[in-house]
Amino acid sequence: MVKPLIAITVGDPCGIGPEITAKALAIPEIYDLCRPLAIADAGLMGEAIKIAGVNLSVRAVTSPGEGRYEYGTINVLDMQNVDLNQLQYGKVTRMGGEASFQYITRAIELALAGEVDAVTTGPINKEAINLAGHHYSGHTEIFADLTKTQDYCMMLVDKNFRVSHVTTHVAFSQVPSLIKKERVLTVIKLTNDALLKMGISMPRIAVAGLNPHAGEDGLFGREEIEEISPAIAAAREQGIQVDGPVPPDTIFVKLQGGQYDAVVAMYHDQGHIPTKLIGFKYDNATGKWGSVAGINITLGLPIIRTSVDHGTAFGKAGKGTANPESMVDALKMAVKLT
Repeated sequence: MVKPLIAITVGDPCGIGPEITAKALAIPEIYDLCRPLAIADAGLMGEAIKIAGVNLSVRAVTSPGEGRYEYGTINVLDMQNVDLNQLQYGKVTRMGGEASFQYITRAIELALAGEVDAVTTGPINKEAINLAGHHYSGHTEIFADLTKTQDYCMMLVDKNFRVSHVTTHVAFSQVPSLIKKERVLTVIKLTNDALLKMGISMPRIAVAGLNPHAGEDGLFGREEIEEISPAIAAAREQGIQVDGPVPPDTIFVKLQGGQYDAVVAMYHDQGHIPTKLIGFKYDNATGKWGSVAGINITLGLPIIRTSVDHGTAFGKAGKGTANPESMVDALKMAVKLT
């Protein structure tokens, strides 16, 4: 069988995205699994190879069909958006924001046209994207807009720890008004569909409450009674195996213990904090991250999109110390979903 062709957008050129892409593509196993194509600048990836300290070469191409996809060579769809003389590692710049946005746009175009099988994204800087005039709150919203997708959500994955989100990049004060039956039901269904695609034949899903103790029968809020519970009941009527609302302070312990295959979280930090606590390991004695595991998947899109689950790490950019673990995991998940 032909190995899937995965487009990799390297993210903000001023961050660690190009470096972790180079490090990931220095692993022979990746080429055993897929045909990786970096959407970047050829010159930028040449610099990234030097920073990463890996023995690779760059082949600039203008289309996926020109790639050779052999270990030892990074095929780069050369966007020519970065002036290396003006590149400032670790800085928020308009050039970095514009380049990273153009990488994403091109990858989406290729995926919608069927020229690549999936897209894996490196980290972007939201401030830089907006500085360049592209007013989005993150990758998820860019992909939804450019693919004209109405029903979508974010799922974080670290091995068997999977968390979908009803809301993401909004002020916390806005969250309660966005917890509606229709939206919660949509995320439950998207989560169930994703688990089936991951090979789980009978997914078990738990839905978190919004309030402490899942509202305590209305004592601490009525969102569970008026919106979340009706959504769960509707999902059950459609044959989905779902529990809840489960108190947020115990639901992730149960997920980690294997009681569920995924959790539906109500807001960004409710889902992100436990996932990163599981996947990220920092050693203060050495000042290094021993593990940066976990990935981000956008559910509901007409194309496959996986991503690293960390930011641009401007403080590490250009130093050669970035950990590529999340990029490797994201590429493997993209392959699995294809």
